[in-house]
Amino acid sequence: MTYETIRNEAYEANMRIPENNLALYTWGNVSAFDKDKGVFAIKPSGVPYPELTPHSMVIVDLDGVKVDGSLNPSSDTPTHAVLYKKFAVAQNAEIGGIIHTHSTFAVSWAQAVRPVPLFGTTHADHIQKSVPCTPYLSREAVEQDYEKETGLLIVRHFLELGLNPGEVNMVLCGGHGPFAWGTTADKAVYNGTVLEEICKMALCTLAINPEASPLPDYIVSKHYMRKHGPNAYYGQTK
Repeated sequence: MTYETIRNEAYEANMRIPENNLALYTWGNVSAFDKDKGVFAIKPSGVPYPELTPHSMVIVDLDGVKVDGSLNPSSDTPTHAVLYKKFAVAQNAEIGGIIHTHSTFAVSWAQAVRPVPLFGTTHADHIQKSVPCTPYLSREAVEQDYEKETGLLIVRHFLELGLNPGEVNMVLCGGHGPFAWGTTADKAVYNGTVLEEICKMALCTLAINPEASPLPDYIVSKHYMRKHGPNAYYGQTK
């Protein structure tokens, strides 16, 4: 069985992490998912971006077991596996890629353990909710299986808040950093980049006006629906 398509998708998406200034050194990873085969391709652990090739992407199944590849997969692989299994498979969300980085502004909100308020239309163009932020992992979870438990915490947090991962495609992990996903690996990078910009804008908003109010619901709905609703009119028609 060959995995050329998802290897290439994962490689191209990972190369956009430094291009989009989302990470220093090796502080980020993207995976590309093949739902039919039940596997995903992910960046190898600790390998600098300039040294990556499509062939260096590692193929992993949904139990986090390496299926193909000569290198060790990202240490965040178990988190990706949980999100694919629980969101893309169990909930049938259209997720074909996941990104995790340590981008500055998103990490800042995660370290503050605060959701990102929906202050403006840039945010509303992409999701209709505050960007959720999980609490810290418990000591027991960290000591048991840190990366897997990170994924399970995200899933529980979405369940507790009643969030649909097909609509809310980004999250902050308390004290850690951002995860985002999309229909493809490339779209996951796009959403991760949007998340970083939203976090930056929200921080600037609060610096200018600490009492800033969330955007009114009717404006939120207008901006989201013009891109994502049944009568969406943003962009070019096919």
